[in-house]
Amino acid sequence: MEFSSKLLENAVSEMSHLPGIGKRTALRLVLHLLRQPESQTEALSKALLNLRLTIKFCEQCHNLCDTVKCEICSNGFRDESQICVVEDIRDVMAIENTGTFRGLYHVLGGKISPMDGVGPHDLNIESLVTRVASGNVKELIFALSSTIEGDTTNFYIFKKLNGFELKVSTIARGIAVGDELEYADEITLGRSIQNRIPFESAIKS
Repeated sequence: MEFSSKLLENAVSEMSHLPGIGKRTALRLVLHLLRQPESQTEALSKALLNLRLTIKFCEQCHNLCDTVKCEICSNGFRDESQICVVEDIRDVMAIENTGTFRGLYHVLGGKISPMDGVGPHDLNIESLVTRVASGNVKELIFALSSTIEGDTTNFYIFKKLNGFELKVSTIARGIAVGDELEYADEITLGRSIQNRIPFESAIKS
């Protein structure tokens, strides 16, 4: 792709580093920004920079937030006895959109994947064990995607928590194997949470 401006080329190059954005899409987005008022581009730049510099991780569940604790963990009306274990923030948002779950979350920050060099110690698993050890948690709900990595992570955590008196369940397989939660429709995802099954039954099936 030939550019008449080095500034344009640099902007397109940086934009194309975003996931799902190729050179042509990046060019279209950059040209769109150039057609907008300068104040709009400045507002976008400030918002992104402010996000990068000030965003925090919830000290309890590792969700993204503006303060020490996220709004979900700080909400006194949530059921603290239930923790839904998810891979990342996108899964929290997907489940929250269903309006069917009123417990708390725990964001692992990924899945165990030896092929990608991700082991248990790279994830937020020890802090989950600490939360369970507090004695307030009665049920743990696994809501990771139905992949080999997701199942491996579920099983590792299940064995790690084997010594606790705890109900461990997993969302029903209304979500197709290999699918990510963020792409599931709200009705299917909501039913999968409501119709969750004991994790031991999922292992045997």
